[in-house]
Amino acid sequence: MTPDDSSSSPPFKRRIRYRGTHPRHFEDKYKELDPQRDPDTIAKVIASGKTPAGQHRPIMVDEILQYLTPQDGQRGADVTFGYGGHSEALLYKLRPEGQLLALDVDAVQLPKTEARLRGLGFGADTLIVQRSNFAGILHALTKIGWDDSLDFLLADLGLSSMQIDNPARGFSYKHDGPLDMRMNPERGIRASDWIARHNSNDIAKTLKKGGDETRSVRIAEAIIAAHTERPLTTTRQLRRAIETALPNRLNDEDRASTVARCFQAIRIAVNEEFSALEAFLRQLPDCLRPGGRVAILSFHSGEDRRVKHHFRDGLRSGLYAQVSDHVIRPTPQEIASNPRAAPAKLRWGVRCTDY
Repeated sequence: MTPDDSSSSPPFKRRIRYRGTHPRHFEDKYKELDPQRDPDTIAKVIASGKTPAGQHRPIMVDEILQYLTPQDGQRGADVTFGYGGHSEALLYKLRPEGQLLALDVDAVQLPKTEARLRGLGFGADTLIVQRSNFAGILHALTKIGWDDSLDFLLADLGLSSMQIDNPARGFSYKHDGPLDMRMNPERGIRASDWIARHNSNDIAKTLKKGGDETRSVRIAEAIIAAHTERPLTTTRQLRRAIETALPNRLNDEDRASTVARCFQAIRIAVNEEFSALEAFLRQLPDCLRPGGRVAILSFHSGEDRRVKHHFRDGLRSGLYAQVSDHVIRPTPQEIASNPRAAPAKLRWGVRCTDY
């Protein structure tokens, strides 16, 4: 080797040390973030009852398959694609002639999930992917020529684990990050800007509506006071502002629950989630063929209430021939293996056959 060759060689870089069995910081969990690289690590994380970083464990898969009954040759839609766990299970049932339309508004996650499922052998003739909010379902069906509607539809509302766990998305109060909270980071305003545009009365109403927060007025005033002193731009700043309004007698668990409810409420407002859900439910019956089936997973009382009333009213008016007569919850076994399944509520309906 000549001196010139030696000088042109890239400098040696020591491999980043994996920080313990379960590193604390999202960006340090490179084994979890690259599941093909170290499947043993993924298996250990799941066995411990946790969700690997950058992934999402689908909830109530067996129950959803039971109520949607996907079959070869049918057309279906998963309008909240996420990590694609539910879509993957549905696609295997649809083989070889069935088709699935997958929608998701998240411009960051969507291409990753599409690439993952393409890698499993689901081509464009089987899996059709579009970036869209589920409120645009009818437009999405028209766009691909499915004017004769669907045999089944699945909606899994709320956040995915990838969004919650990544501090850069600004959804979680547990790690510091930019105060963003947008499900589609290419559209809308950040949570920091949302706070800047609203007064304490508006924020109090939001915390009550989206988080059922009993201390909404005091917390809203604390948020505005903190923002007035210094604009809130990070999740840590927002958490501290909320905590200043809480009584000292609260234990750590109650304090964390209050902060979580407030973050949830602001996220719902930033993404206009209730409005999107109401628009989706108005279109839903027209998306289903006679006898078509729908299953909806929700994680918030406000979401579940809207879904419950939709099915109840649809059954009374004759839009639905059958709906679930009670909410379906995850089994204790599933909650034990995946604690994030605990708040999930599943409801389903079957479109009337004579319309």
